[in-house]
Amino acid sequence: MNNELLDKVEAKTNVSKDTLTLLAKKIEDSNLTDESVLRDVIKTLSKITNKDVSKEREDKIINAIMNNKIPNNIDKFF
Repeated sequence: MNNELLDKVEAKTNVSKDTLTLLAKKIEDSNLTDESVLRDVIKTLSKITNKDVSKEREDKIINAIMNNKIPNNIDKFF
């Protein structure tokens, strides 16, 4: 993962680069077409960022991922 991107995400979320790298590895090794895996990833992200994710928002995120409506260039988010 790009070190500059990790620095931006770390600054914005207060989540360490090590935690981000471990999470990225977990996601990379996961089947992101499996809804239960996606829900687990969302819950993990919610926990490490101390941000609550409502059931409605979780469903919207999963719907976007399952229907391939996520931009390919994540750098644009930060």
